[in-house]
Amino acid sequence: MNLTWIGNNLSGITNFNMKVFVQIIVLILGFATATSAQKYSNEFLSIGVGARAQGMGNAVVANIQDVTAAAWNPAGLAGIDLQGLQLGAMHAEWFGGVGKFDYLGITLPLAQAGRRIGISLIRFGVDEIPNTLSLYEADGTVNFDNVTEFSAADYAFLGSYAQTLKARNGQFLIGGNIKVIHRRIGPFATAWGFGVDLGIQYKVGNWSFGAVGKDLTSTFNAWSFNFTEAEKQVLAITNNEIPINSVEVTRPQVLLGIARRFQFNKVGLMPELDFTITTDGARNTLISSDPFSIDPSFGIEADYNKFLYVRAGVSQFQREKDFDNKETIAVRPAIGVGLKISALRLDYAFTDLGDQDNTYSHVISLMLDMKARKRE
Repeated sequence: MNLTWIGNNLSGITNFNMKVFVQIIVLILGFATATSAQKYSNEFLSIGVGARAQGMGNAVVANIQDVTAAAWNPAGLAGIDLQGLQLGAMHAEWFGGVGKFDYLGITLPLAQAGRRIGISLIRFGVDEIPNTLSLYEADGTVNFDNVTEFSAADYAFLGSYAQTLKARNGQFLIGGNIKVIHRRIGPFATAWGFGVDLGIQYKVGNWSFGAVGKDLTSTFNAWSFNFTEAEKQVLAITNNEIPINSVEVTRPQVLLGIARRFQFNKVGLMPELDFTITTDGARNTLISSDPFSIDPSFGIEADYNKFLYVRAGVSQFQREKDFDNKETIAVRPAIGVGLKISALRLDYAFTDLGDQDNTYSHVISLMLDMKARKRE
């Protein structure tokens, strides 16, 4: 899909309004119901990139306008008010340090005003996993020296394009991703997948609206497996199935967001409410149905003179039952702080995966603006 071609053709819209915004959302929902697939594929991309977004409960679809927008709503890249490069990086460790989640991104402007491209790399991996398939010798004795280690990791590469379009009132942004997914389980299995995201943002006054369709064409991960004959024998003896080459399909998701900024002298306030609409059947979400399930998230950011930031948010509402069969709602809480000093922004978030186990994580991210040098 040629995103530049799409942008050039849409740039003829001169009277954009809320009606057009709603029509585009309906179009995205139409894409989302076009295919069928299994649930929870490529879920590592739903964890969230950037400590700012994590601290706001991942409710940033409408207001995000920095390098991390490629992972949330690529349209937000066009809203970056910087004539130069912007770099972003993040590191987090989940499940007591077992899983490591890393991100690196860059965005730069094009020669035409209001247009940007971006490149992002995301990795979620579990390292140092013991491989015990060769634990036993041929005579049945145990030899721990045969135990090796391997990694299971998921990678995503995003190539992004975004631009500003003319609108009757406010600001209209559109953007998209072409993404490549690579998943690897040691020497045993690999998968490659490809997908497309498309996002929009509309800003009028202090209000911001956002919508993004992820995996609009459905993302297909083609798995291939490579076991030696000896490893296959061990799997058969231990009653484990020997995997065969297969295709995993990720159904589209639609994210909708609305935000408003309030300003009180030097103190700013930005609340946002988002809705994640999945299309792969009933999920354990606040609103669960087939084929659509809806998961709301809410976040708020307060800033002092756009220098010091404090954030909080909730997401991933799930229904749980206790031993008395009493139903409760579990959520994923988050808090965060940020500091912007000149061209550098440092963000921190403390959040978990929304259950009762000790899955809290410290998320740290950095962002650096690099202005283009003026020619004399």
